[in-house]
Amino acid sequence: MVAAVHITVHGRVQGVWFRAGAKEKAEELGLTGWVMNRPNSTVEIHAQGDKSQLENFIAWCRQGTPAAKVTSLDIDRSPIQQGFISFDIHP
Repeated sequence: MVAAVHITVHGRVQGVWFRAGAKEKAEELGLTGWVMNRPNSTVEIHAQGDKSQLENFIAWCRQGTPAAKVTSLDIDRSPIQQGFISFDIHP
């Protein structure tokens, strides 16, 4: 079953390769969407794909990369967006 989530990641998540790690994990799980740094020092993610794979991705986001220190996640179910063929890092 295909689903989509919108995630805001809080903590020390910029400058620690979080976006690159998220892209690598999303691609490993077959997810599409995007990840980007926000001006308020959070990381914003839209991910979609198989519901069980999204749960695996969310679990990864709770830890992040080795240098990250994730303090919390805001997770909202999101409508499926058409046109995604990959998982991209936005500047």
